[in-house]
Amino acid sequence: MDDVDGAEALDGYFEEFGGDDQGQSVIEADNPARRLMEAEAMRMAEALVFASSEPVSEKALAARLPDGVDIRALMTELQDFYDKRGVNLVRIEDSWAFRTAGDLGFLMQREEVRQKKLSRAALEVLSIIAYHQPVTRAEMEDIRGVETSKGTLDVLMETGWVKMRGRRRTPGRPVTYGTTLEFLDHFGLAEIRDLPGMEELKGAGLLSTRMPASFSMPMPAADPDELTEDEDELTDIDLEELGLLTPKGGDD
Repeated sequence: MDDVDGAEALDGYFEEFGGDDQGQSVIEADNPARRLMEAEAMRMAEALVFASSEPVSEKALAARLPDGVDIRALMTELQDFYDKRGVNLVRIEDSWAFRTAGDLGFLMQREEVRQKKLSRAALEVLSIIAYHQPVTRAEMEDIRGVETSKGTLDVLMETGWVKMRGRRRTPGRPVTYGTTLEFLDHFGLAEIRDLPGMEELKGAGLLSTRMPASFSMPMPAADPDELTEDEDELTDIDLEELGLLTPKGGDD
């Protein structure tokens, strides 16, 4: 039986046994047949994530797995299985990827590419973008108190950690910036709200313990990719103006 036939057979199984009110399969621990089918769906998900060089979204998994499978529950169970192994299954927002267990990273040192250390200015700008997104260049300068060079933003975008989100609905329509999935993946964050808070930063020595009483840190939005009410989506014309899209030539 090929892969297509196998997927069709699993689809038929889940349709036959039905699901809960949300259309998700109900797998009973004391039902060997259902556990067997859940295990097969888990094997399929494992193969898809293992074969991908990029994190695989739950939407992409749902498109390849049998209808009715509770993707998040399935991946969470698979994550528990890999928790103590040499590779771990990690969640990055709504995507999943295999990564080397943190305590075994030393084994990969000879194969690691040495990255150029970010400047203090770049680290400051990255921190502001992470906590204040969506944020414009002028807003970054207002927070830092100094001018932010275009080169600093270019370096952060070249790393793949920062992206242009949209345009602010204010005079001049300045570009807004935010972080990417690659940023979460690199820093081991499941979602942007896992960024350390004030007490954690103070404990790590990254913030003075004598901060002003009025000082506070913003909580990033739950879904950083969702445009806010005062943002417009970047259009092809915007991308051309920003040099991110080759202008289309006119008719000859």
